[in-house]
Amino acid sequence: MKKKNNVKVIRESRLLSKSELARKAGISVLTVGRIERGEECRMETMRKIILALGFSLEDKNKVFQDQE
Repeated sequence: MKKKNNVKVIRESRLLSKSELARKAGISVLTVGRIERGEECRMETMRKIILALGFSLEDKNKVFQDQE
């Protein structure tokens, strides 16, 4: 099941490439691509992406929707 998120929109609005986001978050470029396509990821990976995009954890719903 695909998960809705704004990772790609936010990344592009901040003029970051997938590899730049991956480096800042400490994850692989392939993982960034999978997340942007809406595939599932671990909570820890979501946390890394939220922080790498410059958001606080309280703003997680701006990046990832439908998360518990």
